[in-house]
Parts: sequence; structure tokens; C-alpha cells
Amino acid sequence: MLRRGRQLLCLLALGLLAPAARADEHNHVYEDGDEVVLWMSTVGPYHNRQETYSYYSLPFCRGTKIIINHYHETLAEALQGIELEFSGLDIDFKEDISKTEYCQINLNEESQKAFAYAIKNQYWYQMYIDDLPIWGVVGEMENNDGVAVSDSYYIWAHKKFDIGYNGKQIVDVNLTSDNRVKLVQGARITFSYEVNWKKSNIKYEDRFEKYLDPNFFQHRIFYGTITA
Repeated sequence: MLRRGRQLLCLLALGLLAPAARADEHNHVYEDGDEVVLWMSTVGPYHNRQETYSYYSLPFCRGTKIIINHYHETLAEALQGIELEFSGLDIDFKEDISKTEYCQINLNEESQKAFAYAIKNQYWYQMYIDDLPIWGVVGEMENNDGVAVSDSYYIWAHKKFDIGYNGKQIVDVNLTSDNRVKLVQGARITFSYEVNWKKSNIKYEDRFEKYLDPNFFQHRIFYGTITA
């Protein structure tokens, strides 16, 4: 109990735990095909984690799904003043989704500069699935022998979610960012996603364990989950 209590306090301090208030996200039990909601949270510079903005303060576009079964205020929202926004991505429990395009943007001067600024300042973003936090980086600058090339900015346009389940509960979520697209004014950028469900041996009560690893952020966000 003492160990579990310390873990809970750590998670609350990090703003990672976000309990909800409806049947599925409240008791975290899903039947096959039940709606699973991807909530978009914040974006901001990795090296200043106190500086955060709404995910959609950057000119990202939303998925095609408009209606969800519920909305709830989470603990992260209550403590940090953050309003989670629905991603518009259609995800259902234990149903794989192959690579699917969900929106496009025309990169004008304003949106190009906004994304370039975010990439130059190493912006990362935060999301939630079933109260589990997920992070990804907006993009990267081109490197030449380890030296960043000025004005060569690339955005990650594809999100791959690997979701682990144990019985009727979600116990793990990982994001891989892919499809590196260069930011060029006038370009039309297509965003896509895919979902892969995998059985997991992680126990539901242990699903926050990995977030307590002090090396988790460095290795999983900038290295372990990004593929070119």
C-alpha cells in the first residue's frame, strides 16, 4: 500500500493521471468494438515543460469523427486548467486500423512558420487514451553530420498507435511517429494514423509503472517511438 501510494503521488505531481467519469473510461472496462477516445492535450517546448499551449494552437487538423458518446473533465484538466479536445480519430477496442488518411492542410505562410517555430524549439505534444498519457514530437530539423540545417524543417505526418490490452482493459499505449514531410509553403500535407491492438501481460494495476522510470521521457519520446 505504501509503495502504491507513493506511485500515485508521483503520477499526480506529473499530471499524468486523468480519471474520467463514464462507464468505459470510469471503470476502464471495454467490450469488443467499444469506442476508445483519443484526447489531445497540450504542446510546448520539451526543455521547458511548464510552457504549454493547446494542441490545436498549432495548425493541426482534426479527424473526421465528429460525435463521441461522452465528454468528461479529467483530473489533469482540473489541476492544470487544461481542456482536453477530441482528436476526431475513430478508434474501437481491439479493432485494428490500417494506415488511414484523416485530414489534410494546405501549408500557407502562417502555418509553415508556426510549425517551423515549434520544430526549431523542439515542441512535443501530449495525448491521452483511457487516462494513459502519450507523447510525440512535432517534427525535426534536417541534420548534416549532427549540425542542424537552417530552414529545413520536417513534420511527422503519421501516427501509429500500439495499444496493449489485458482482458477487457487497456494497459499500455505507445506512439510511433512516421512519414517525415518537409515544410514547404504551398504544400498539401496529408495526416494519417493506424492502430494495432496487442495482447499484453501487463496487469491493469501496474500500467503506470513505466512512467516512473526516470529515463522514460528521454528514451521513449525522442528515441524509442520515432522512426524515419
